[in-house]
Amino acid sequence: MSRPATFVPPPGARAYSLRTARGEFAVVDAPVADGVEPKGVALLLPGFTGSKEDFNPLHVPLAERGYRTVAVDGRGQYESDGPERDESAYAQEELARDVLAQAAALGTPVHLLGHSLGGQISRAAVLLDHAPFLSLTLMASGPAHISVSQQQRVKLLRDALGVMTMAQVWDAMQAMEAPEETDTGELDGGLVGREDLRRRWLGNKPAQLIATGRQLCTEPDRIAELAAVPLPFHVLSGSQDDTWPPALLDEMAVRLRARRSVIDGAEHSPNTERPLATARAVAGFWDEHPG
Repeated sequence: MSRPATFVPPPGARAYSLRTARGEFAVVDAPVADGVEPKGVALLLPGFTGSKEDFNPLHVPLAERGYRTVAVDGRGQYESDGPERDESAYAQEELARDVLAQAAALGTPVHLLGHSLGGQISRAAVLLDHAPFLSLTLMASGPAHISVSQQQRVKLLRDALGVMTMAQVWDAMQAMEAPEETDTGELDGGLVGREDLRRRWLGNKPAQLIATGRQLCTEPDRIAELAAVPLPFHVLSGSQDDTWPPALLDEMAVRLRARRSVIDGAEHSPNTERPLATARAVAGFWDEHPG
């Protein structure tokens, strides 16, 4: 029987606040494994209602492949501060500029990876300025808005946040099926403690969830713009996903002339569902595009 995992950083990694020109952001920073030649640095952005801990299962296998990985909580997400009610602070361009500041604070060109909502924010950052990045990996993140079924779930969540406290919304989510990304499945090789997930939920700022939920439901298709950026792209997903169907991601990869990786047996969160296969696919792509 596996021991319930916590949000403790994996071996060798440390959690701290990364100071940037746009404020401090909570990160989990995992160095290259001992005795392994360093190959590069990667910045990892989580999805809607997620956090930096969603990447805990990837840190060790990527460190063993020579990559330092820095997973970050975005503004108003879990342990990174932000306004409670000012939605303008979470406009996509503001979040994208935060990513540029995070990359600058790391002091070296980085491989950028965004999961779901994090992929759309990553895309926006690259479209503002691609210079800080060596590559872009879009993980379970599609060309435009999320599917109709997921839009309905996100709308329910946004409506609830308008009239209920975060604690009340958490209790309500436990009594019904929550939006897909609120379930992280397994982290660190074991079931995540329910209290960890509750603490993370309560750490999110309501305005951030409302604003980014709206973005997920209304995001336009910007793949033509992105394809014009001189960066290598990687589109990675599980073999099943009802947020952006894999066939849609296949088409997006063609439009981007991107490497395409499909992780068998994974759905919307291959980073937690099939971390070793995901790490192999990601590191393989990065190996082809050294700094």
